[in-house]
Amino acid sequence: MLRLILAALMVTIPISTTAQDIVSYETDQSFDDVVFGLESAILDRGLVIDGQNHVGEMLARTREDVGSDKVIYEHAEVYSFCSAVLSRKMMEANPLNIGFCPYDIFVAQPVGEKVIVGFRNFPEGPMKEVQSLLDSIARSATGADD
Repeated sequence: MLRLILAALMVTIPISTTAQDIVSYETDQSFDDVVFGLESAILDRGLVIDGQNHVGEMLARTREDVGSDKVIYEHAEVYSFCSAVLSRKMMEANPLNIGFCPYDIFVAQPVGEKVIVGFRNFPEGPMKEVQSLLDSIARSATGADD
């Protein structure tokens, strides 16, 4: 029964992301230095990186296939990871919080611009604890926590 309710809610609740739904930090550091800092910040918290999505490479590789000539990023990666302790806490608070797992942080360098590290803004309530973790990791990666 719970599965049916969850499935119905997931179908009827549209989720959209806009620029204001993103928390981000800009840095003068090189892309490689920020990636190293991000990986270290995740691992230093005892978390495991589940996946690394090469978004910049995918967009470059498919640019002509979709009829575009615009280069968006010099580099762009999205890192996915989870915390068993935090995820359990969030899903015990609300089983629909599964929709936020795994947690993602991106590192991107738009063409001619500074490197940006960011993540999606989470809703009020228990998920703000996850946002706090992501914020700490992102700030550490950019040196903003110094």
